[in-house]
Amino acid sequence: MTSRLFGAALVLGLLSAIGPFAIDMYLPALPSIQRSLHTGVDAAQMSLMAFFAAIAAGQVIYGPVSDMLGRKPPIYFGLCLFAVASIGCALAPDIHTLIAARFVQGLGACAGMVIPRAIVRDMHTGTAAAKLMALLMLVFSVSPILAPLTGSLVIRLASWRGIFWVVSGAAVLGLLLANFVLKETRTKAQRMESSLRSALLSYRTLLRDRHFLGLVLIGAFGVSSFFTYLANSSFVLIEHYGLTPTQYSLAFSVNAVSFIGAAQFTGWLGGRYGLRRVVRTAVVGYAATMLALLVLTAAGMDRLDLLMALLFVGYGFLGLVIPTTAVLALDRHGPIAGTASALMGTMQFVTGAAVIAVVGRFLNGTALPMVGGIAACALIAFVLARVTLRRDDEPAIGGAVAEQA
Repeated sequence: MTSRLFGAALVLGLLSAIGPFAIDMYLPALPSIQRSLHTGVDAAQMSLMAFFAAIAAGQVIYGPVSDMLGRKPPIYFGLCLFAVASIGCALAPDIHTLIAARFVQGLGACAGMVIPRAIVRDMHTGTAAAKLMALLMLVFSVSPILAPLTGSLVIRLASWRGIFWVVSGAAVLGLLLANFVLKETRTKAQRMESSLRSALLSYRTLLRDRHFLGLVLIGAFGVSSFFTYLANSSFVLIEHYGLTPTQYSLAFSVNAVSFIGAAQFTGWLGGRYGLRRVVRTAVVGYAATMLALLVLTAAGMDRLDLLMALLFVGYGFLGLVIPTTAVLALDRHGPIAGTASALMGTMQFVTGAAVIAVVGRFLNGTALPMVGGIAACALIAFVLARVTLRRDDEPAIGGAVAEQA
């Protein structure tokens, strides 16, 4: 059973990592892009936000399409689009072309980010799904751990443009895996039950489900705190604290290790204490750690070691929150897992893009605006968890959605 789980997680994790790889490899290059294309910090960050916006918009399409056509065809289309757009990014002559190409690249990346979650729900529910989701995140961790290091190496050898040639190659590898290794998990009978009308009804059902929305928003603000770090950390750690791109990549990887390492305990903790209790407890630790970081930073303790230590602890707690809320949100919506996963992903990236935009208005060259944005997201996630998960009893697992009949 464990070997089968890890085999599925290996393929799904690698497919899921292609899009984030295009984010994480890109982070050390932001200051270089700013200088190379003679633009400002805001415009350089806009190329990252365009990617986020495209992912947010595209997922609402890929999810229902994967319910109607199966999981594999949309993956093929998305990876092909991603590869072509990556080449466009590599050849971009100015920042406006780069932003446009990054938007198209994000539309392609959606497939690998939304559909694997639906495949997990196709295969398992409850703690088994939590274990598979955690294993998927273990493989997925290749992106935040290795991508910044790879990106800084590529920048040295081939400038920031080389990054996009590398990620286009990763998309080709993903196509080969999807074609020869990945099995279709959406049966023909299930596909026949899905249509455009059923997709619209599914979205209506999901948007009326307060429990689903609460769980999604807990995860969304958790992810947004990490997006805030993604968008600002290269400027803060390189420009403010004086790290080199390679040192920055190592510092970034430390937090990723904390997040992914903690995520591996979700299955065991969920089986022992219940998934809801895991979320409620972890979000308390997450919020307390990030608020402590904010208070200390605002009090004048603007130190890199303090920042990295508390982020390490906080993102460890977050590693328990993200996969668990995803499993709980999808458990009740198995017949429309693709659509539910799409709405989840869209809400996460819309929230993330909005938070990045708000934090960007307060940038002053120090770590305080970034830390403030992270702490605000943590506090909101804590409040949402208190409202959504008031009791520790587990919800029904794998229940069908009657409204889809």
